[in-house]
Amino acid sequence: MLSFAHTHLILLFLFTVHLIPTTPMGEERPSQGQVQGQGKSRKRVIPVPHTEDPDPDPISEAYGYCNTPNRSEQAWEGHSPVDYKLLSVQVMIRHGDRYPLYAIPKTKRPAIDCTLSPKRKPSHPQLKSFIGHMAQGGHGRWEGTLSSLPRLPNHSACEMGELTQTGVVQHLRNGQLLRQAYKRHKLLPPDWSTKQVWVETTGRSRTLQSGMALLYGFLPDFDWSRLTVHHQWSTLFCGSACDCPARNRYLEEEQRRQYRLRVADTELERTYADMARTLGLPPRQLRAANPIDSLLCHLCHGLSFPCVAAGSALGSGGCLTLAQFAVIRRQQLEDEVDRRRVGLYRCYAVLATHPYLNRTANRLERVAKAYAPGRKPRAGGEEVFTLSSAHDVTVAPLLSALGLEEALFPRFAARVVFELWKSPHATQGQRKGQRQSQNKASGVKGDRSKGGNGGDMFVRVLYNGEDVTFHTTFCRSHDSHATQPLCPLGNFLSFVRKDMFNVLNATSYHDACYRRTG
Repeated sequence: MLSFAHTHLILLFLFTVHLIPTTPMGEERPSQGQVQGQGKSRKRVIPVPHTEDPDPDPISEAYGYCNTPNRSEQAWEGHSPVDYKLLSVQVMIRHGDRYPLYAIPKTKRPAIDCTLSPKRKPSHPQLKSFIGHMAQGGHGRWEGTLSSLPRLPNHSACEMGELTQTGVVQHLRNGQLLRQAYKRHKLLPPDWSTKQVWVETTGRSRTLQSGMALLYGFLPDFDWSRLTVHHQWSTLFCGSACDCPARNRYLEEEQRRQYRLRVADTELERTYADMARTLGLPPRQLRAANPIDSLLCHLCHGLSFPCVAAGSALGSGGCLTLAQFAVIRRQQLEDEVDRRRVGLYRCYAVLATHPYLNRTANRLERVAKAYAPGRKPRAGGEEVFTLSSAHDVTVAPLLSALGLEEALFPRFAARVVFELWKSPHATQGQRKGQRQSQNKASGVKGDRSKGGNGGDMFVRVLYNGEDVTFHTTFCRSHDSHATQPLCPLGNFLSFVRKDMFNVLNATSYHDACYRRTG
């Protein structure tokens, strides 16, 4: 079996348009879309089902991927039935807008300034104070190599992969949205402890800076002395459970599927040939340079597409076009549909995200048990607010593993939120038979009301502000007309610890990773 690193190098050479991750440490690909908030009145906190456009316009979809912070956004975080108590919030984000990871040969790089200035658009009311607060970051605690990373983007000519001012503003807005959503719930006490706020990030400056921007929007002028920023070495956030041979195999099979689909697309091949002819490049070299990454940057920042002068030995000269961009995006959208149909990526996603989901489940269960009758709180409390700042290759498999197959590829500054709610005492006395009936309808065995992990404890999942709880695998069959219009925490715990492996015909993470097949 090839190592993940070797697989990455070989497939990057063969597949040229680098569309899916080949290693937990790998960079992310630019891809498509997002789920928009519905903006509907919800008395029962149940969203209007989101359905994917069967034939999305590649250009409109690409603008949605940019997530330009120039519009108001509907956010359903913090909404619940009356008198429910919010106990914990776990957030996973993709970093904000960044400079391309790849350069198109023979063209000028996009002219973008990656220093921060409140006078330059897009801006945010907190941007100036955020810049000042980051200057005090030496008073915080930074794990591993994080202390050596810049806390702000700082190059007047952006470096490859560097977070832009747009990316900072996107997450200041995200943090502000969450602060407004949770303010009335008093999620964190004014004297919150180091343990109650958990922040983790990969070892990239763009994820660290994105996480700091969201945290500052959520907790303006937070106390650095109480903050520890934890380092996740893998983009899968798998910690000590990253070794999983079956995950590697599913990923290799998925990459072969993707390659076959792409080379069979004659319009795509003609488009690459036309682009290469304009630039004076061999088509293989152009594909390897991943032009979609740079073209997306031009589109998101309102810049003209690259041009080259005529007279090159191989090139005809001229500019790359929006029509050529649309062909590549169209093929990526079709790949998303085929990916879901075949199902290999779903198998990969379950194994890729289980370690993160398992830690999330354990945290929510600990908080739930802390509220059990007669339970004394632990010193320092539990993880009330956790923030994981990651990449698209982290968020995309998370969505797939949860069964959110209609959620398009994570846009810049995408966010996935898990909320833990406790029902009021008036509803805790529901008849045991009624509770068991609800558990049976939602696929939970037995009475999970004991021990603080069911009964009066409920979970919500939101993606980019939309409540998608009842689109997840673990709560899709839950009786939404039951007395409790939220998803029982027990459903989520059972899903993470056993049920999510059904798609792999396995009973545990270890079994799914190491069992020999065929």
